[in-house]
Parts: sequence; structure tokens; C-alpha cells
Amino acid sequence: MPGLFEPAAAVPGGAAVALDEVEISILRSLVVQLLELIGPGPGGEQAGGAEQDPLAALMADGPSEPPADPALARLFPDAYGGPGAESDERTRAAAAEFRRYTENDLRARKREDGLAVVRALDGLAPEDAGGAVLTLTPEQSRQWLGTLNDLRLAIGTRLELADDKDSDELYDLPDGDPRKPIAMAYLWLGALQESLLETMTR
Repeated sequence: MPGLFEPAAAVPGGAAVALDEVEISILRSLVVQLLELIGPGPGGEQAGGAEQDPLAALMADGPSEPPADPALARLFPDAYGGPGAESDERTRAAAAEFRRYTENDLRARKREDGLAVVRALDGLAPEDAGGAVLTLTPEQSRQWLGTLNDLRLAIGTRLELADDKDSDELYDLPDGDPRKPIAMAYLWLGALQESLLETMTR
């Protein structure tokens, strides 16, 4: 089970993967960066350390405009129209209204999924070889699949990849290219995501 997900024998419907210390460290760092990108959300701490009223957070309207950061805009795209599509005033108004009522919930779910990934990695007990076997329940597998997808969307945007076909070019990057490390991480995350999806659908 080197580096890719397989069905977990001890957990019906679960998945397992062997990760070494370097992989655990890289994966955790990437997810923490993703969480920082997504932000604390309306339920986070306010200035002075006081927590917001949960009911107020539930009733709070979300933003009506797409995020300025291209990676965030990829994670939270317009429901109507979108890049390259014809957009009239009516379409923009519908997209803004949809975003206003859904983006906070979507951010919260992505944040919860990312935190679940970090907690799972932090709970690993390294073996003698310096690695560990991560075992996921079906629900954890869903959270991991969502977070792996979000990571690839964000990194792909930073690499200016228009679609998955462009990722083939990443294999040919020279060692001196500054994009090489994050490109290799992107490809590795893709392999993890694909193997986890295959495991979940067996």
C-alpha cells in the first residue's frame, strides 16, 4: 500500500494509505495553508478574542461578489455564468444572490473537512520506518476527498492550469524551475485523490 489509498480491511467501506514522515509533513502544511486561504469565517473569533454569537453567524449573509483572489474564486465560483461565459445584469444578480445565501455554508464545510484532515494526520502514530498507516472511515474519506480536490484547485490556479490536460506539461518542468516543487505536490495530490475515489467507489 505504498503511497496510494486502498480499501481498509479493518473498516468496512473505509480507506487506508501508508504515508512517510515527509508526506505527512507536506500534506499537513498544504492543508493548513488551504485553511488560511479559506479564512476563519463568520463563526470565528472577533477582535478582542470574543466569539461571535452562533445564532448571529447562522443568520449572517455571505458576500455577494466573487473573491478577488483567483484561487478562492476557483474554490467558490459563481453559480451562474462564470469565467468565459456571457454575463448580463440578470445573470450577475442571480449569481450574487445565490452566493449571498450559500458561500458561508460552503466555506464552513470546506473548513470542517480541512480540519478533519489535519486532525487525522496529527493522530497518526509513526512506525519504526518513520511513517504510519492512515485509516479513514467512509465519512472521513468524503472529507479527505473534498479537501484533496480543494487543494488541487487552489494549487492548479497558482500554477495557471486551465484544466487537467495542462497538468501533463508539469512532468517536463526542469529541476531549476521554481514551480517544480509545487507542481510535484499537485501531481502527487492528484494520484492520492484518484486512488481514494476509486477506493470509495469499489
